[in-house]
Amino acid sequence: MKALSRVGQGTWKLETASHAQALRALRRGVELGLTHIDTAEMYGSGKAEELVGAAVAGVRESVFLTSKVLPSNASYEGTLRACERSLKRLRTDHLDLYLLHWREADTVLAETFRAFKKLKQDGKILRFGVSNFDVRDLEECPSVFCDQVLYHLEERSVEHAVLPWCRKRKAALVAYCPVGAGEFPADDKTLLDIAARHGVSAYAAALAFLLRDPSVFVIPKAARVEHVEQNAKALTLKLSEDDVRRLEERFPLGPAGPLPMV
Repeated sequence: MKALSRVGQGTWKLETASHAQALRALRRGVELGLTHIDTAEMYGSGKAEELVGAAVAGVRESVFLTSKVLPSNASYEGTLRACERSLKRLRTDHLDLYLLHWREADTVLAETFRAFKKLKQDGKILRFGVSNFDVRDLEECPSVFCDQVLYHLEERSVEHAVLPWCRKRKAALVAYCPVGAGEFPADDKTLLDIAARHGVSAYAAALAFLLRDPSVFVIPKAARVEHVEQNAKALTLKLSEDDVRRLEERFPLGPAGPLPMV
């Protein structure tokens, strides 16, 4: 878990930014120590991996690189082939972390994890884990490095069961869309007040709320340099107990239910 940077570079919608903007954002993130770069074969049908490969050229040793295999490719042989394709697009000989993107009804986890173990044995991945797994699915897995799930101020349902599960088993919980899956509440008065008192953006304050838990890591989208620089301030931001209380009251934990995902 210590190998992950606390604020990563989420790349799942880099295709919405220009290629040059995205390259600059990724490289600026590495300069600022935001070295966890997350991508997947699904994003842009491989284009995001190609962009990340270009961005980390020359600094690969400084980066914690994560990619994901689609459930439709997650048979034993399919996982091995998918990983090889990702490695080629990313211009690297290994991934620091490889995830099953989500589980479908016909996904045979034993076969996926057998492939993960083979890839690790061969040095092509260093760690493996899952994404979008609820506790029921997690219980069917062998030891996993992390579970990557939807988690932000307005969607805190993972705090009911998934986060406690990760804490107990010393696995990382990696929050995707950590500032919201849709419209971010940037004009919320409580959030703006807390951010202003700390001299940071509302985005940084929202990230800091999640990062107060040492088991949680975040991978916010970072399509522009200014986004990266805002995100980086969350690394050193320590919210007070009163800040946390106010945010919990403003964005309350709802009832337990099915694991959300986007």
